[in-house]
Amino acid sequence: MKIRYLIISFLIYLFATPLQAIEQLEVQALMPGMVVLMVDGERTSIRAGQTSEQGIKLISSTTQSTVLEIDGKQKTYQMGTSVSASFTQREKITEQVIIDSYGMFRAHGSINGQSVRFLVDTGASSVAMSAKDARKLGIQYRLDGIPSTAHTASGTANAWRIKLKSVRLGQLHEKNVMGIVIEGDYPQHVLLGMTFLNRMKVEKEGNKMIFTKKK
Repeated sequence: MKIRYLIISFLIYLFATPLQAIEQLEVQALMPGMVVLMVDGERTSIRAGQTSEQGIKLISSTTQSTVLEIDGKQKTYQMGTSVSASFTQREKITEQVIIDSYGMFRAHGSINGQSVRFLVDTGASSVAMSAKDARKLGIQYRLDGIPSTAHTASGTANAWRIKLKSVRLGQLHEKNVMGIVIEGDYPQHVLLGMTFLNRMKVEKEGNKMIFTKKK
């Protein structure tokens, strides 16, 4: 049986959720047992019974409607429906990163919806990555970036400044974060620098760093 994909476009403005503050959610496609969403600029496919990293669970879906669970509440969304909803938001959204055996603060996150392992670096002026990592993440830095230069341990290197659609560290999510892509294999790890960290309150307590989203 041929499944007909019904592409729809309706916006659901969610002022906050307990997991993270979802500002905009768009249902882009409905099909039996699966839905395609655009969540704060990130395309996400969810199958029935699964929960996205944003905390949205798909209960059921047909070509006509879908049932989503957000903040423990289930609601049916019909094709073409536009709704507004309000959910209880945590007073503070925080993340903790524990120092590793090498004395580094590393953490899993994502850039433009693609999984990445960050090295937290308060000495880096921006989110920084090598051209090699940028290609892995599908970032078209030569096409979309602004040519620049960067100073590395081995000297000056060609670089490109680029606006990243989204950067996520656990529950902390920021859009339109400036980053820099450096030609070559430096840095060895994607650096979570100050263009993201400046939007957070950063505290160091013993062997951990605590990041709190600024209001």
